[in-house]
Amino acid sequence: MIIQRRIGHIARRLTSTTNDAVTIRQYSAAAVPKTEEPKTPVSPRWLSDTKTRIGKCITFGLPAPLVDEAGKILRVLGTDWRNLVAGSEGYLTDKERAGLHRQSIVWGEQDSMGHVNNVMYVRFAESGRCNWTRNIGQYFDPRHKTAWEELLTNRGIGLILKSITVDFKFPMTWPDRISVYHKLRSRPDESTQSMVLDVMILSEGKQRPAARCLEDVVVYDYKVGKKSRLEPFMLAKFKEIYDLQEAAKTENLEKIQSIEQQVRRLETESWDRPDAKEDFGSAAA
Repeated sequence: MIIQRRIGHIARRLTSTTNDAVTIRQYSAAAVPKTEEPKTPVSPRWLSDTKTRIGKCITFGLPAPLVDEAGKILRVLGTDWRNLVAGSEGYLTDKERAGLHRQSIVWGEQDSMGHVNNVMYVRFAESGRCNWTRNIGQYFDPRHKTAWEELLTNRGIGLILKSITVDFKFPMTWPDRISVYHKLRSRPDESTQSMVLDVMILSEGKQRPAARCLEDVVVYDYKVGKKSRLEPFMLAKFKEIYDLQEAAKTENLEKIQSIEQQVRRLETESWDRPDAKEDFGSAAA
């Protein structure tokens, strides 16, 4: 009885404690909401799938003129694959536009599982963004080169990374090379104080995205200590970049559509024609 009375007394003391005196922290395993990434118009595996389709046509048997046509398509896929994979989404793939261009993966960037460590993808994206910004001043607006360089400092108008998310597509391994591309998700205007950037980390070995990132960057004036708008010449340059992105997307989607039509012709003239018979060559003799 004595023990029961003591337990009851302690229980009444705990229940009488006001909410102001006790702060209850609630934790959730739910993911933090993020701006949804638009679906890509072309499958990430389009390049490898297209090569496989052409290979099937050649293996089945093609007339000599169509063999030459298949070879031309494969040469285009081999030389222009970055534009077809990344440019079709609006990324500008010129070396001067890339944040990182064919940078080697080093052995020490792997984790104990033999994969490139997850942290490295964030570093790739951030290094790429800094280079992407500097490249604008170095190659496309040399008149304001210093101002573009100072966007990465705290001496005036700068860009602050507010958030970054990473969507891993497959585990990269050493050896490999990567190219990192950034693009503006929307066209900035005179009221812009922040920008959302899409990032593609492209594996040269697999010839498809190893990861995609989403960066939210804020324009910040360090001198007055608050958010700011872009300098007029920067705004003009970012508008120009966005327009180039849209043009690249249109151009490369048209190229892909043309290649699709050519490959389909190869298929209908080989294994997918009504009277198709596989050419076994000398093995059938």
